[in-house]
Amino acid sequence: MKMNRNPHKNRKQIGMLLFGVCIISFIAFMARFSYIMLVGKVNGEVLAERANKQYSGSSVLSAKRGSIFDSDGQPVAEESTSYSLYAVLDEDFSKGSEKPLHVKDKEKTAEALGTALDIPKEEVLATLNQENKFQVEFGQKGANLSLGKKLEIEALKLPGVYFEETPTRLYSHGVFASHLIGFTQTKEESTELEGVMGIEKAYNDLLKGTDGKKAFSKDKFGYLLPNSKEEITEPKDGHDIYLTIDTRIQSYLETLMTNVNEEYHPENLQAMMVKAKTGEIVAMSQRPSFNSATKEGIDDKWGNMLVEEPFEPGSTMKVFTIAAAMEAGVFNPNATYQSGSIQVEDQVIRDYNKYGWGTISYLEGFQHSSNVAFVKLMQQMGPDTWLKYMQDFGLGKSTNSGLPNEQIGEIRYDYPADRASTAFGQAITVTPYQMMQGFTAIANDGKMMKLHYIKKTVDPNTGEETVTEPEVIGQPVSAATANQDLAYMKTVVETPGATATPFHIDGESVAAKTGTAEIVGKDGKYMTGEFDYVHSVVGMAPAENPEYILYITMRRPTTVPPGQSAPGILKEIFNPVMKLALQYSKVSEESGTEEKEVTMPKVTGGAKGSVIQQIQGLGLDVSVVGDGDKIVQQLPMPDETVLKNQKIVLLTDQKMTMPNVSGWSKKDVLKISEITGIQFKFEGDGYVVEQSLPEGQPLTGDSDVTIRLEKK
Repeated sequence: MKMNRNPHKNRKQIGMLLFGVCIISFIAFMARFSYIMLVGKVNGEVLAERANKQYSGSSVLSAKRGSIFDSDGQPVAEESTSYSLYAVLDEDFSKGSEKPLHVKDKEKTAEALGTALDIPKEEVLATLNQENKFQVEFGQKGANLSLGKKLEIEALKLPGVYFEETPTRLYSHGVFASHLIGFTQTKEESTELEGVMGIEKAYNDLLKGTDGKKAFSKDKFGYLLPNSKEEITEPKDGHDIYLTIDTRIQSYLETLMTNVNEEYHPENLQAMMVKAKTGEIVAMSQRPSFNSATKEGIDDKWGNMLVEEPFEPGSTMKVFTIAAAMEAGVFNPNATYQSGSIQVEDQVIRDYNKYGWGTISYLEGFQHSSNVAFVKLMQQMGPDTWLKYMQDFGLGKSTNSGLPNEQIGEIRYDYPADRASTAFGQAITVTPYQMMQGFTAIANDGKMMKLHYIKKTVDPNTGEETVTEPEVIGQPVSAATANQDLAYMKTVVETPGATATPFHIDGESVAAKTGTAEIVGKDGKYMTGEFDYVHSVVGMAPAENPEYILYITMRRPTTVPPGQSAPGILKEIFNPVMKLALQYSKVSEESGTEEKEVTMPKVTGGAKGSVIQQIQGLGLDVSVVGDGDKIVQQLPMPDETVLKNQKIVLLTDQKMTMPNVSGWSKKDVLKISEITGIQFKFEGDGYVVEQSLPEGQPLTGDSDVTIRLEKK
């Protein structure tokens, strides 16, 4: 082959080739550039979005979850901050700093943190000795720490020890209408709180608010560009909810419920108190229950039994039956009948004592809670008329309580014996909530009130209030019938030998009716043990014009001493709670005017001396926890409405010390627990007469403080 030895010609050919490649590359580049300019994408990614991500930043401005308050405006559930402890191990973190920013002395740090967190020193040291870790955490013991514990650890001045803030929900009262109020938990992969039970769940959208956003421009390293403008969308905080719950009555009810539960060990125990004229729920409790702050007991019972678990109510149903019979014109209190038993087709229905009281009047039948009397009354009314009255009283229907998982129960009405049994509270299942709603008609001139537990909601962004007004949802009977029913119920309390005599309260006029409902066992048959029943009482006082209705149910108490009766047990809750409510009502009437209210100022960050002077100038009673000079936490929170002479608790930035709490109420002492995270033990009820930790002594997480209270 003959080679081309002309170098000039070769260079020319190579040049032409390179020129061609350049032209083709340029055309391809322009085509690609034009395509990108036209569609704005590379490999499916929108370039504008990529640039925006690289040079634009944003952060979430979290909305504050609304608080839940009692009827007096005191917080029951509110947003707070907890702290998680972590330690930086990497020495590089301290580069360029004169002081160490990482854990330098692991032995000293382990010993100090072990004491503060109640973790063995060896366990802390093992955590700190992990290799190739930038930072470490300390598990559950190092999470959800209170501000008081954070301050205690910070006072140790341990290099490399830091805290991360996380939002949390503060429930200051512990076991306190827990299934009604519910609780929150943090959503997965988020710091947002979400309601999972009770009001916290039912009104989650109202409480949670709407997060805001801050947008800004940054350089490729993530730093804020100078003179760049921030675009801010302000968050909208969640609404505050004010309950109808009266903390004084609720707390007392919880104490009595616990006492009865621990002494007699029933399968369950439920109680509800309502204002007769408005339908406001002032107290609501159940056992089993749980501590909202610690979640202790949550696994014993998840559901709110007062709306979620229908049961056969027994003889408290006769309050409705006698009203229906009067309204239908078939009840004559002086007419007589043969008590003991009655044949209904192929079944025999007996009085609870099996043999009755001979020939007695229908009023005596009511006083003795005779089943036979009420079967006869139902037969005289006719099943269709009686069914209509049951429905008019709201039985077998939803109350539209707004609470999760409400059940409506059922009225078994297919067979004659079932229809007859509904007249004395068997063959029908109801919830306590339904029964209480029906009872309002008897206590309120025949007008049935819608029960409600929310007094008002407040939008903190606008100040707009939405008030829950009393609502009449029906009138199943006339005022004359309702008032006569009350008069008959009063005789059940005052007539010797009647079933409700244990519920007599000295100095008060009480109308009441007891109930004893049979329970179906696992074999499908009714149980027959002495206390194998649902025992109940409904009472209204004052009997002539009721202010309050109290309804209590107790299922199968298991440790009942000889000589004790079911009404005798229920009396231990009913009488003290009703008496207390009536006393508060009288005091309120005598005072005539409410105490003046003031708005709590923000005092955190202020000097102790000037803050105390400021608060006292508002007519408020102030107490300080700690011996520092700067206020770091306060209760109540800023902008809350407080009453003159109300107790204000402040926490300083130094060592926490125990104040003198002599004469304080339990509610006020709990403010110290809330603000410090330290739990106290309480003995008795009323006001503080003794504290185990003297005034001025250090208050730490290890402090075992017992507070003894007595009634004045």
